[in-house]
Amino acid sequence: MVAKIFIDGEAGTTGLQIRERLAGRRDLEVISIAQDKRKDMDERARLLNAADVAILCLPDDAAKESVALITNGTTRVIDASSAFRVNPDWAYGFAEMDKGQSEAIAKARFVSNPGCWPQGLIANVRPLIAAGLIPADYPLSYNGISGYSGGGKQMIAEYEAAGDAASHFMPYALTFQHKHGPEMTAYTGTSIAPLFVPTVGDFAQGMTTFVPLQLGHLAKVPTGRDLHAAIADHFAGIPDSFVVVAPYDETLGKTPALDPQAHNGTNTLSLHVFANDALAQAVLVAVYDNLGKGASGAAVQNLNLMLGADPRTGLN
Repeated sequence: MVAKIFIDGEAGTTGLQIRERLAGRRDLEVISIAQDKRKDMDERARLLNAADVAILCLPDDAAKESVALITNGTTRVIDASSAFRVNPDWAYGFAEMDKGQSEAIAKARFVSNPGCWPQGLIANVRPLIAAGLIPADYPLSYNGISGYSGGGKQMIAEYEAAGDAASHFMPYALTFQHKHGPEMTAYTGTSIAPLFVPTVGDFAQGMTTFVPLQLGHLAKVPTGRDLHAAIADHFAGIPDSFVVVAPYDETLGKTPALDPQAHNGTNTLSLHVFANDALAQAVLVAVYDNLGKGASGAAVQNLNLMLGADPRTGLN
């Protein structure tokens, strides 16, 4: 049976990439809304209720509106906004987060796609808290740099219009009230909201994130190898994982693998552990495509799970 897929907001950055990743698939049919009907509530409602799976690529309020338009008991939903990410009635769409997460996504009617920034933090920190290597009340800080495509159409237009005058490194969300905050706290396992300082760079897509750790005050100080082993063991137990844990090398002080654009166009998320045991310091690094694993790639991965398809279809 061919599944009908409706991308509500298919003209946006994420919607366009999802559409591209679904092109040519014979196990599904993408149904589209006519350009002149995009703001027609009746037509949107018709397509949402006609779909087997609706993928919402909309701002938060519009996503909530679309969910309210679904009046049947069958249309399943993948929402790429932050509207439902900490809603207990929605499965969180980071399939590698726990051993049972991909199964939870496969069975769910409502799936909330994870944000791009939270995935790097969750992937590195959740296994360490679960293993007892850092406590839940550890005061985490989190930073990194992402391509300007993460800011949507307006930021893309601003950067491309600026040309050589565009800022190469621009921190933002310095009120520390970023919309990803609740999601980060909920899924890392931490009891204290992480101090999050995101930055936009003058490149279109890709991201590298950092979690610095001062470990010397802990009752039992983990080594770099301890941290790496816990992270590697976690992801080794996840079937069909797109998360790759780089080998631990305590002598490595620089590597091109940390280029934020290293995984562009893929659904790969690579994790790296750097540590100095004598100083009891470590940095956990994640590299991935903010439009791939951070958005459209994750959505297609979740769709595959929900349809019972090969998880790698459209993502190789």
